[in-house]
Amino acid sequence: MPLFNKILIANRGEIACRVIRSCKRLGIATVAIYSEADRNALHVRMADEAWPVGPAPSAQSYLNVDRILEVIATTGAEAVHPGYGFLSENAEFARRLEEAGVVFIGPPQGAVRAMGDKIKATAGGGGKGMRVVNRREEMAEGFRAAASEARSSFGDDRVFIEKYIVKPRHIEIQVLGDRQGNIVYLGERECSIQRRHQKVIEEAPSLFLTPEVRRAMGEQAVALARAVGYFSAGTVEFIVDQQRNFYFLEMNTRLQVEHPVTELVTGIDLVEQMIRVAAGEPLALRQDEVTLTGWAIEARVYAEDARRGFLPSIGRLTDYQEPAGAGIRVDSGTYEGGEISMYYDPMIAKLIAYGDDRAEATARLIEALDGYDIRGVTTNLDFLGSLLSHPRFASGDISTNFIAEEYPDGYVEPPVDARERELFAVIAAYARAQQEARARHVHAGDADSPWKLLKRAGRGG
Repeated sequence: MPLFNKILIANRGEIACRVIRSCKRLGIATVAIYSEADRNALHVRMADEAWPVGPAPSAQSYLNVDRILEVIATTGAEAVHPGYGFLSENAEFARRLEEAGVVFIGPPQGAVRAMGDKIKATAGGGGKGMRVVNRREEMAEGFRAAASEARSSFGDDRVFIEKYIVKPRHIEIQVLGDRQGNIVYLGERECSIQRRHQKVIEEAPSLFLTPEVRRAMGEQAVALARAVGYFSAGTVEFIVDQQRNFYFLEMNTRLQVEHPVTELVTGIDLVEQMIRVAAGEPLALRQDEVTLTGWAIEARVYAEDARRGFLPSIGRLTDYQEPAGAGIRVDSGTYEGGEISMYYDPMIAKLIAYGDDRAEATARLIEALDGYDIRGVTTNLDFLGSLLSHPRFASGDISTNFIAEEYPDGYVEPPVDARERELFAVIAAYARAQQEARARHVHAGDADSPWKLLKRAGRGG
């Protein structure tokens, strides 16, 4: 007897595909929802059923609660997994599901409401209205500047003062709880490599934490979760200074984008655990049974041009081949011929590498990035490779300022020497020759190889 007979996934893209995979393994039927723009998306193809919920804009489709509830009623889905984003931290959505007799695969409404008011600027966000004050005499001017910018940007000039952390690290703790009151922490994730407060590279464990600090952070995270009656998967985020003092940032009452690194080092399927907890099962492990083995690093692969200020790139994937090999995992939501739409986040996939240690995981991830074939849109693959190959990353000397400090003018592609440029030109000429040969119905193998072209030019070996 399955935990649930049928689960609806109220999301799209790679996270919808991720949830479907766990459901299939558990023998649970799945229902996908899709907007008009996602009619041919991978999650639609993977699910047992797929139902339209509205036009492309998220507000009219993936956030259309009334229509989603209609689909639930029509399909007989017994539970809903919200993924991350969209309705995942919407207490009102969870309430309406409960009224309809449908299980929300996530935390209780009270916990969502209690932790839903994030710790941030009084109004707005995105770094606006923030000033760093290093000396007492800068205080008055800093206050005036912050208030003025907040007023013009958000119509609210209230400001608050908090401690500024020099070279901060962003480290988060994964927690997991059941309805019986059992809560454990599953180690940490180092998320300090960020661009404009958006995570780019995540890893588990953190090279920076000692066992004592890890335990203290984990116990504080569990205490917070227990205080709000939390169950399901959740993440408590901290800022950590250079002396390993840690400060609470916020709690995300949902599955995180970067959850795969925790799964790889603990051997625990977090989506499966969320489903089991939602079905009323108690956790099958105690805190002393949680172990961290090896190292995992995740890179977020985006359709964006790192050389042009990370402008999103939209279009159809004319070529798409995911890398494979020892320790490589790819969580994606697309396929060759699939489309990167202007309406949604341009993340193509999460590429994760696991190894016995950090060096092996890094080497495997760099190799996998080199082997990732994506054409039709511009990607950040080269930028990710540059980050992972950087001496500071290798040494572990990182902070949330890493990208701003090491790439102050944005990402600039390393110069190519004359020999490499010549080789690229020859390969491009060979590709064109193959295309022309196919157009003339000539067997592609009859076209001159790049090595023949090099020899003709007197450059071959």
